[in-house]
Amino acid sequence: MRYLHTMVRVENVDESLKFYCDLLGMSETRRIESEQGRFTLIYLAPAEDVESAKSTKAPELELTYNWDPESYDGGRNFGHLAYEVDNIYATCQKLMDAGVTINRPPRDGRMAFVRSPDGISIEFLQKGANLPSAEPWASMENTGSW
Repeated sequence: MRYLHTMVRVENVDESLKFYCDLLGMSETRRIESEQGRFTLIYLAPAEDVESAKSTKAPELELTYNWDPESYDGGRNFGHLAYEVDNIYATCQKLMDAGVTINRPPRDGRMAFVRSPDGISIEFLQKGANLPSAEPWASMENTGSW
């Protein structure tokens, strides 16, 4: 397993970039705009990690800006921790066998979400190409939130 990023939701991109980049010295490593999903993802890294972040997409801080106004209270602005795994199905099966709820199953062979015992959302991403769709994951419904 390899650490990838931590995601936080932001209400104002300019203010957030001023804080993280101008004040903390981080640099933008990539940006994703999704018209369909109505969000912008901005990935940042501190100076010592910029080259690694650009080449391997880790370690990074992901700022998520949702285009539709939303107030983040109760810690909802903290999104998730993300880890890359060698086999997303094996990882999820091991967790499920230990009684962990798979909140967002890896139906696509690429991404899954679980929650820690303290309610922290954790994203697992398949290393390399997506695995072929497989049961029971392909037809498994989402459970709760992540």
